[in-house]
Amino acid sequence: MGRRSFLGLGAVLTGSLALGGKPAIANPAQESPPADAPWSQSIGAGVVDRPYGRPADTEASVIRRNVPWLTASAESSVSFSPLQDLHGIITPNGLFFERHHAGRPDVDPAQHKLMIHGLVERPLLLTMKDIMRFPSVSRIHFIECPANGGMNWRAAQMNSLQFSHGMVSCAEWTGVRLSTLLEETGIKKQAKWAMVEGADGAHMNRSLPLDKCLDDCLVVYAQNGEALRPEQGYPLRLVVPGWEGNVNIKWLRRIKLGEKPWHSREETSKYTDLMPDGTSRGFTWLIDAKSVVTFPCPEKPLDGPGLYEIRGLAWTGNGRVKRVDVSVDGGVNWQTARLHEPVLSKALTRFSLPWRWDGRPALVASRVIDETGYVQPTIAQLRAQRGSNSVYHNNSIQTWQVKPDGSVFNVQLA
Repeated sequence: MGRRSFLGLGAVLTGSLALGGKPAIANPAQESPPADAPWSQSIGAGVVDRPYGRPADTEASVIRRNVPWLTASAESSVSFSPLQDLHGIITPNGLFFERHHAGRPDVDPAQHKLMIHGLVERPLLLTMKDIMRFPSVSRIHFIECPANGGMNWRAAQMNSLQFSHGMVSCAEWTGVRLSTLLEETGIKKQAKWAMVEGADGAHMNRSLPLDKCLDDCLVVYAQNGEALRPEQGYPLRLVVPGWEGNVNIKWLRRIKLGEKPWHSREETSKYTDLMPDGTSRGFTWLIDAKSVVTFPCPEKPLDGPGLYEIRGLAWTGNGRVKRVDVSVDGGVNWQTARLHEPVLSKALTRFSLPWRWDGRPALVASRVIDETGYVQPTIAQLRAQRGSNSVYHNNSIQTWQVKPDGSVFNVQLA
């Protein structure tokens, strides 16, 4: 072994021991460079072996998952994104959480059309080719189901980051500003609301204020550089930045302008927040600021005392994340985490904080403050205002309990 190789090996061993973990190399002379691993001793597969590409075989466990008992059938259910295995802020298309109300339709883009009518001067019936002739834009935004975290309203459930927080994902969306299409129709001055409707078997529909439609909504046909995938609304979906996921209508087929909201099933019996006095909050579209530690978490325990980086995600429908604080003692003391660029409006933001774990029990949590000054509440603060009968909009602080053996559990503090 040459001097340079020896110095390199020394750095690896020193670094491993300094982190507090076990030496990673049992027999460095045989198992580390410059020794050749088996895959270094033969020719690999050619360029068209996987014409669309796929993750490494060893990453096969990084997939969306569902909870079978959560709904009566998979056709009206949700899959959860594996936040514990993701990096950066972009969710790969194959891992973006999915929500269906009547299963995933397979839509023929050559037959699909978007109708815009109601209080307009010139109703439109647009093919996909028509839509793709309009000026396009690309923006990065998150989408979160308002039921994300809903199972934790009454008590800590689902000892899993993926199942407790995996109904949020973030992507680069490409399409046409909704305002561009609406202006093409000539909006009548009486119009104040829009009803947006999908082409799935449920004809999922929601009422949206016209001001929001003209502000920042997009009619998109691409996600992260490729055409929308069928489970994300192929060939056309609506993206409503910062608002709850169900208004981001998939398989978008109709937009009707009117003077008042339609009060459909999805905005009366569903997607309303039941309050302690029995009344319900309706039209609670905005996603309030929220954050979660993604490492450590139940799926990613600690491997003995030493140096780690606490990592997590934060987001807010109000705009940009301003600051994230991290606590390792259940909120008694807080430290400001580093925000990773880019910090974009209505997009996921990465944060991290170095942590030298001494092997004693810890309570790890994060708290986000957005650019409006809104502070992520504790579950106790949220329950004091809204009780515990709701399913939606639980944006409370998540606490992970770290035990001396490094295992991690979902807990709630009084």
